[in-house]
Amino acid sequence: MSTFAEFLINGISLGSIYALIALGFVVIFRATEVVNFAHASLLLAGGYVTAVLHDEIGFWPALLAGIAGAAVVGAAVEFFVMRRHRGGDHSVLAIVTIGVDILLATELTRRIGTDILALGDPWGDAVVTVGPVTIAETRIAALLAAALLITAFLVAFRYTSWGVAMRAAAENQETAALMGIRLGRVSLGAWAVAGGLAAVAALFLTVFPTPGLERGTSLAALKAFPAAILGGLDSTTGALVGGLLVGVTESLATGYQSDLAFLGRGIGDLAPYLVMVAVLLIRPAGLFGTKELARV
Repeated sequence: MSTFAEFLINGISLGSIYALIALGFVVIFRATEVVNFAHASLLLAGGYVTAVLHDEIGFWPALLAGIAGAAVVGAAVEFFVMRRHRGGDHSVLAIVTIGVDILLATELTRRIGTDILALGDPWGDAVVTVGPVTIAETRIAALLAAALLITAFLVAFRYTSWGVAMRAAAENQETAALMGIRLGRVSLGAWAVAGGLAAVAALFLTVFPTPGLERGTSLAALKAFPAAILGGLDSTTGALVGGLLVGVTESLATGYQSDLAFLGRGIGDLAPYLVMVAVLLIRPAGLFGTKELARV
């Protein structure tokens, strides 16, 4: 029972990190109706800035710099690339983000090389033991940080003028523009927020028990993509639920991998996608996604 509790708590913590990444997908999709496949590069950029600067200026200033750096990169992609093609086909714009991801990832992986970069976090390999359950402090910090950031975002999304503007743009962009909402600012803010959330997620994906930031770290965003899809790409609540569901599923599947050997090796990495497919077979719009109605 203690083993199951450890797997469950680790899964919830990991799921909260995936929820941060999935929320970035959802924010951009709601603002622009474009699926952002460059999100993995935003995550890698934020983690890289933190890793490079923490020795010189300390961990917390470096983390803030990483968040700001990823936000700036996201805003730059929106301003210099996406904005030039506003009004175009959304499928084409999604393909454009793939090209942006290739360019950014190529440069970042060239800089990282074969190194594994530490981010200088203050938790190290410390653990907390409660009865028979042992949890890494980094997992607890990840859960608390994700809960705080997601709550702050939902409050801002609900009560601030930026949140109202984004909800209006998500409902109907043409009507929102006619009502005086500047869609460019909404889109720019969405990309910046998504970048900042990705930078925080990069931190907790690369601290203990993982060795650090490496070229493959950005692949974690691919695990968060099923969370956004199964929760519903236009639902902020769905991003949270989807992230937790994917995290718990991956943790349990990996933890009990020896008992699931008949399903093949690496079932923990495959499990999130199996869950996504199972949910989409029942609810094609996702758990909390909006169903599109067409009048014929």
